[in-house]
Amino acid sequence: MSIRLYVGNLPRSFETKDLEDLFASVGEGIRFKPVNDRETGECRGFGFINVDDGKLAEALIERCNGMAFGGNSLKVERSERKDTRGAVAGSSPAGGRRGGTNAASRKAADKLVHSEKADSQAPDPRWAGDLTRLKALLDQHKATV
Repeated sequence: MSIRLYVGNLPRSFETKDLEDLFASVGEGIRFKPVNDRETGECRGFGFINVDDGKLAEALIERCNGMAFGGNSLKVERSERKDTRGAVAGSSPAGGRRGGTNAASRKAADKLVHSEKADSQAPDPRWAGDLTRLKALLDQHKATV
């Protein structure tokens, strides 16, 4: 079974070969993939390592966590699965940049709350966007006729 490690605090620009050589000095069979920005193609400051051996994963964490690379101190730790990442507020591998909210609270905040007593004059909030577009089309049609 493959073990995934998070590598953070990477410099924005670096040679992937240099980092791979650093990891290869710990052991064989280490696969590294940086996460790049879609627009610029530069590294977003983190990436992931996949290894097949638990002892090798521990050795990588032991040796590379806190090591200086490109002027930054690397952060190497076990990567959390996506489904468990939001379980604890601020537990993302990127250092809690999510604002301390987890997935369940974000979903709850996005839900519309309807009262039992509907206001007959107010439009149904589920269709408010469509209603606005239809009103605009109607106004355009009236202006041309």
